[in-house]
Amino acid sequence: MVRMIDVYKVYDNGARALKGINFRIDDGEFVFLVGPSGSGKSTIIKLITAEIAPTEGKVMVNGYSLNNIRPKQVPYMRRTLGVVFQDFRLIAKKTVYENMTFVMRAAGASPQEIRKRIPYVLELVGLDKKTRRYPDELSGGEQQRLAIARALVNNPSMIIADEPTGNLDPARSLEIMMLLERINELGTTMLVVTHEKELVNRFSKRVLVIENGRIISDGMDGYYNYEKA
Repeated sequence: MVRMIDVYKVYDNGARALKGINFRIDDGEFVFLVGPSGSGKSTIIKLITAEIAPTEGKVMVNGYSLNNIRPKQVPYMRRTLGVVFQDFRLIAKKTVYENMTFVMRAAGASPQEIRKRIPYVLELVGLDKKTRRYPDELSGGEQQRLAIARALVNNPSMIIADEPTGNLDPARSLEIMMLLERINELGTTMLVVTHEKELVNRFSKRVLVIENGRIISDGMDGYYNYEKA
């Protein structure tokens, strides 16, 4: 569960990124966060991942209060999250399987856990036949599937996908979004940050619309309907 209560964020240069944000994402939800560039989407992600702290207000993530979280607790909080980036951030010199192994070992997984979990996740994302391929031997869509698998492999309670289709064509974008939907249906909370209005409106999901540091819409009406309102 993620909750922000009256959250303000002012950066050191005086930029007022967030101006009184209030929202709650419950376990198991699928939520789109949409808005123009500079609206505050990236600041919200950085707050959820404890990369930055709020200037005012309360931020709670998966049972942790980030206002007073101890530095040694931050890694444990982050293990409850999986993050998917637009630019994939794969390790070029490691195979598909090795990319996955690296992430699990970093989280302290045992060899037995690694052998059991990785085949399941790679099959889920459709890469079980490509375990020995390197990232540059995969298509863009396959690289993003690997990035999603890597975010999922340590079984986080929530995945944050930051512009996950930004580098993909419309067909691959739809495939990736359907994969995220399937992962959500299996019980993982999903927060998808995107600019792609048409893609958002193909799915009947909750949409948080942010503009100029404020949430201006929160509901199931989609980004398109907000634009037309």
